[in-house]
Amino acid sequence: MARLRLGPLLRYVDGSTATVWVEADRPCTAEVRCADGAKGTADTFQIAGHHYALIPVTGLRPGTETAYEVRLGDSGVPVWPLPESPFPPSTIRTPGEGDDEALRVTFGSCRWAAPPSDEHDPVGPDALDTLAARMATGTAADRPDVLLLLGDQVYADNTSEATRRWLAARRNLKDPPGDQVADYEEYTHLYYESWLDPEVRWLLSTVPSCMIFDDHDVIDDWNTSAAWLAEMRATPWWRERVLSGLMSYWVYQHIGNLPPAELERDELYASLRATPDGTDALRAFAAASDADPTATRWSYRRDFGRVRLLMIDTRAARVLDEQNRAMIDPEEARWLREQALDGMGEAAGAGDSGSVDHLLIGTSLPWLLPHLIHDAEGWNAALCRGERGARWARFGEDLRRRSDLEHWAAFPSSFDALTSLIAEAGTGAGAPATVCVLSGDVHHAYIAEPTWPGGGGPDSRVLQLTCSPVHNSIPASIKLGFHFGWSRVGRALGRRFVRHGRTKRAAINWRKTGGPWFGNQLMTLTLRGRSADVRLDQARVVKGVGVNLETTQESKLS
Repeated sequence: MARLRLGPLLRYVDGSTATVWVEADRPCTAEVRCADGAKGTADTFQIAGHHYALIPVTGLRPGTETAYEVRLGDSGVPVWPLPESPFPPSTIRTPGEGDDEALRVTFGSCRWAAPPSDEHDPVGPDALDTLAARMATGTAADRPDVLLLLGDQVYADNTSEATRRWLAARRNLKDPPGDQVADYEEYTHLYYESWLDPEVRWLLSTVPSCMIFDDHDVIDDWNTSAAWLAEMRATPWWRERVLSGLMSYWVYQHIGNLPPAELERDELYASLRATPDGTDALRAFAAASDADPTATRWSYRRDFGRVRLLMIDTRAARVLDEQNRAMIDPEEARWLREQALDGMGEAAGAGDSGSVDHLLIGTSLPWLLPHLIHDAEGWNAALCRGERGARWARFGEDLRRRSDLEHWAAFPSSFDALTSLIAEAGTGAGAPATVCVLSGDVHHAYIAEPTWPGGGGPDSRVLQLTCSPVHNSIPASIKLGFHFGWSRVGRALGRRFVRHGRTKRAAINWRKTGGPWFGNQLMTLTLRGRSADVRLDQARVVKGVGVNLETTQESKLS
């Protein structure tokens, strides 16, 4: 009898179809059966001795909610829900067809796996755990329609004490990469540690999710510069690490991001399902992706009625040549532009707006930062490309790595291009009500709003919404640095960086309209028609109550 090793994860959902991801302990046929009669099956495929299936569920009806169970093999015995589970049944809830349907988008990034519930948590309560607890005992309004996980779903370079003990039982931790993960099998352990958390496991089984990687999914500073990459490729352990990271990301995160029709056209997916062991094929794919950023598009588009989400890969698609540095390669930039502008100028009829009410741009790294940090990153990029000579270039490279100076501001041409694209997408009769850039990475939350010179700018309201961490530490230096970065003194210091680096000022200005907020937290956008509201919830220990998710901030955006 096959057993469920990990999952189920509810990934894609539309009005009539869904996908459910599972890992089994042996080859089998995986089946989802819904209480309303909808169902789906898929045979597992094998990677490095592990067995996975992404099950397409068909026959769902718009605007309904149905419980489901998972069966493996021919036993006829459900392996999900778990026996004696304290949680409500996992359900698939499909969007309705009316224009007045609200869409709740909850997002965040940076999640260390929480320790077992009977152990002390050194970084405080996990926001995903507390969201699951609130959903399990709350109302339908507590449930997001989709969960966006914006990077650092696992930490390959900063493992827990329990994982370090597990690694030490496998190999000598005195050999590189030490107590970091080294291969595919060790990556699978990270996902087990993170997603077998009972609250998170149930949450991911009942809320659809969209994911994208950031650096810690592979290693801190991943692809920060050409010099960094050359040094990593010279080590004896890096190749296995990066290939295993990309392979495991494709299996555990990427394929679930894609609609069923797109999956059916995916040649790699078809190849892996058609062979007894797809390890070599997936490894070759990962090697090609690592060697050539244009070989694979990890970015993707999802449409939720009249809300469009564009999730951008800001790690593997980079151009690292210091003289042509870019956050995304030219082909990726063309794709992003096409998707952002698709239908934006088309009006549905007299007096109607275009095809999209809200455009969401998901990027793990914030577009708009505190002014001091933005200017420091542009200055650093100028030093590294030799604006002040070789000595300053060496200093700039060292500073870049030590201070994580690698956000959009550190790729000035890409910052300008994204700014221009946002303005273009947000201008005209068919413009969306809002263009929201959703980000994480920086271990705090804030809201920033740009303005264009002369009072011009797009018709849409444009916002940078940043939320992290979900569950991680917030050092005092981060709190101090980001508070200072928004200050007048910090802004004046930033102007000195601009002068020294001989860089130009940004074509826009922006101001902080909310935050900074520190803690383990999640942000939720509620979109209904052309209206938008945002809410920040923080996980806290409340005396006499226990762990709770408390609303810290609510704002109307449009």
